[in-house]
Amino acid sequence: MDVTVSERAAQRIGEILRREPPGTMLRVSVEGGGCSGFQYKFDMEQAQAADDLVITRDGAVVLIDQVSLGYLAGSEIDFVDDLIGTSFRINNPKATASCGCGTSFSI
Repeated sequence: MDVTVSERAAQRIGEILRREPPGTMLRVSVEGGGCSGFQYKFDMEQAQAADDLVITRDGAVVLIDQVSLGYLAGSEIDFVDDLIGTSFRINNPKATASCGCGTSFSI
């Protein structure tokens, strides 16, 4: 199952990357921690690993490593603008629980 990037997220990622040095990409990964066991991490990267999943959409380039892909398969990366602020949100069908802010989850 692939990971998708919504139109809103692609537009926002593209805006962010345009302010970075040429060739910068957004890396989305999963690491242990957070209040629910795992947490999402977002980093700017200049280099791509040979086995990274590369998602390109509307000027956005997103990298996901193979270990994180196991946790993110079937997910959608979205960008929301609501009353509590703006943020990237990952809609992960594998997550059985998540924290209130949506940055950590459990499987």
